[in-house]
Amino acid sequence: MDQRFGFIHYLYQKQTIKWICLFGIASAVLMTVHVQYSQPPIIRSFSFILSGAKPYDLKDSYSAFNGSVVTDQSTQNASSLTNLSTVDNEKPDMESLSVLSILQMNELLRKSHSARNSVPSHLLSRVDQQLLEAKSRILNANVTHNDMDLYAPIYRNISMFKRSYEIMEQMLKVYIYKDGEKPIFHDWILEGIYACEGWFLKLMEANKQFVTHDPNEAHLFYIPFSSRLLQQTLYVRHSHSRDNLIQFMKNHTEMLMTKYPFWNRTNGSDHFLAACHDWAPAETRGRLLNTIRALCNADIQTGFQIGKDVSLPTTYVQSATNPLKTVGGAPPSNRPTLAFFAGFMHGNVRPVLLSHWGNDTDMKIFSRLPHVKGNQNYIDYMKTSKFCICARGFAVHSPRVVESLFYNCVPVIISDNYVPPFFDVLNWESFAVFILEKEIPDLKRMLLSISHEKYVEMYERVKRVQEHFFWHSEPVKYDLFHMILHSVWYNRVFTSGF
Repeated sequence: MDQRFGFIHYLYQKQTIKWICLFGIASAVLMTVHVQYSQPPIIRSFSFILSGAKPYDLKDSYSAFNGSVVTDQSTQNASSLTNLSTVDNEKPDMESLSVLSILQMNELLRKSHSARNSVPSHLLSRVDQQLLEAKSRILNANVTHNDMDLYAPIYRNISMFKRSYEIMEQMLKVYIYKDGEKPIFHDWILEGIYACEGWFLKLMEANKQFVTHDPNEAHLFYIPFSSRLLQQTLYVRHSHSRDNLIQFMKNHTEMLMTKYPFWNRTNGSDHFLAACHDWAPAETRGRLLNTIRALCNADIQTGFQIGKDVSLPTTYVQSATNPLKTVGGAPPSNRPTLAFFAGFMHGNVRPVLLSHWGNDTDMKIFSRLPHVKGNQNYIDYMKTSKFCICARGFAVHSPRVVESLFYNCVPVIISDNYVPPFFDVLNWESFAVFILEKEIPDLKRMLLSISHEKYVEMYERVKRVQEHFFWHSEPVKYDLFHMILHSVWYNRVFTSGF
């Protein structure tokens, strides 16, 4: 061993391999920096990644062979591959790589929120120290069994949620960038299926409790853009290209990085945005992947990262002045229809659903309903059905999930790799049914296997979780505005790197 090192030292002195050694050291350093800072700090180790994904129209690619990553440059830059840690040591089959069960999603969340980086306390800023203190207080929250406002079974951990929400109310400060011009920035749409981003933007900019004008005291930085208005303003009809939208957001992000020091302090990890258009995952690629992205299109296979990103509910608002006017539904004893679905045959899942169950007498599965004023036929079916089918279309998300909750109908989510809203705090399995797309032929059997007692229990939990999905012109405690902000806050606390 000594002779070998002596020989290398001799060659180094003779300049034979001096430059090779220097180049190797430099390459290793650069590779370490790239791995550490180019990837969002969610899960540090993994045994395999998703594969077999449906083609993404911006040409993301996914592949896996024997658990190793194979990627092209465009995919690497987009950070579109989602790490997945196996629950056990067995190597999964290829089919399991393409679809995550709700149990696997739960495991991803647990691992992402338990990951830690050891950062010496003396290197933390005042804001970081506050986040560290908040994390400790949440993890050590007093056990809550009964609460006047919260119903324990619908939460993952009611004690942690209650404590986190209280600390958010006491501590959280958000700085809103004033840059950007209307209509793409600082403007909103309050009706339709993209209304969620508009309501949040409007209420956030009007907020006095959480908004600060001093960026040095901010725990979060909000980029107030509308993905729907971006699409309406810049998309060239029939061009079949979103390149200009993506470039626009890239330019805006680089402007913020150049103009202000805030982004560079955390590589954007304390920044967030809220976007509900189907194209938002594409519009928020590149450097924006480092932010906390609150997205309606919460699809793991297009880059949504459990534990960092936030799943927004797709709320179809018919009236901006009265968004809750149709809420409610029949009691369990007056719901004669087993399951209901109606909608356009978008995507691959809905035609399969219709072909298997379109003629079933116990279920009402339609391609379209006759149009009546106020969409009343559709609403009436939801209000008188036990289960409401929320089948994906072109994208994983659907307004039917929230509509089901509004009309006291137990949601049946058929959308592989869809992360349901507020996944970080809500126990969705307690009030919703999750069915894989390949299980559609067994849909009726699976629903009938749910006992009446279990159904009534889920029905009551649907009613209890409703309040978290309500918009109010003046926000109230635990409503949709506060739930979105809390999930951003909660994920920031648990992925802040200490």
